[in-house]
Amino acid sequence: MGTLQNRTTEQGWQRMGVSNVLSTMTKVCEKHGEYEAREYKWGVAPCPDCWQEKLEAEHAEQRKKDEAERVQRRIQYLFDRAAIPPRFADRSLSTFEAKLPGQQKALEVARNYAATFDESAGTSLIFCGGVGSGKTHLAVGIARELIERQRMAIFMSVMGAIRTVKDTYRRGSDVSETEAIENLIKPDLLILDEVGVQFGSDTEKLILFEIINGRYENRRSTILISNLAMDRLGDYLGERVIDRMREGGGKMVVFDWPSYRRQAA
Repeated sequence: MGTLQNRTTEQGWQRMGVSNVLSTMTKVCEKHGEYEAREYKWGVAPCPDCWQEKLEAEHAEQRKKDEAERVQRRIQYLFDRAAIPPRFADRSLSTFEAKLPGQQKALEVARNYAATFDESAGTSLIFCGGVGSGKTHLAVGIARELIERQRMAIFMSVMGAIRTVKDTYRRGSDVSETEAIENLIKPDLLILDEVGVQFGSDTEKLILFEIINGRYENRRSTILISNLAMDRLGDYLGERVIDRMREGGGKMVVFDWPSYRRQAA
């Protein structure tokens, strides 16, 4: 063992109040061979190399524990920030019931999307179809998978996103329109729900396009959720938005099976 390590171990024993050496002797460690053993009032000190390894292992374990706690705090922060509605907070891909072929295909798309997210930057999805068919469930399930990997995912309605931008028009707003749109571009994944529920004024459509186009240009992934049928959604969003959403492997998944909620009722 080196002089510095000897000194470190000795200082550790001194801090424990065991600095008064009564005698020294030669002992043999099964792992490290001969060493000079020091006798104190409390007994004979162990092999200094073994002692040092024990301390280092304890420190490494503590660092590992601290890192795990830091990661867990980060994940909880991301879940809180994701703004997932309480009704859907417990949804995951593993709890999605896929009995029909269409449901199985939708689940497969969602699982593959989450699994390859890091390698497919900017790839987007469109979930459209009937009310209560599981669109939000799958979108939230994807978000949960990504948040567990410490990626930022945000869930909001289209009206909520548009309102965030329109709020900057108020006199005295601390945030500019550009900054509001940039804040919607930053998340790794943005889930926009209820596409088509709003009136669809030219201003609202322009804001929605600015958000989607900004994310497209910055290779940020977006999931759009709509109760509109595929043709009506295309008319509402326009070809420019549809093209950007489907570029680079993006998919439109049609949920054309009966409502889960109606079946449960």
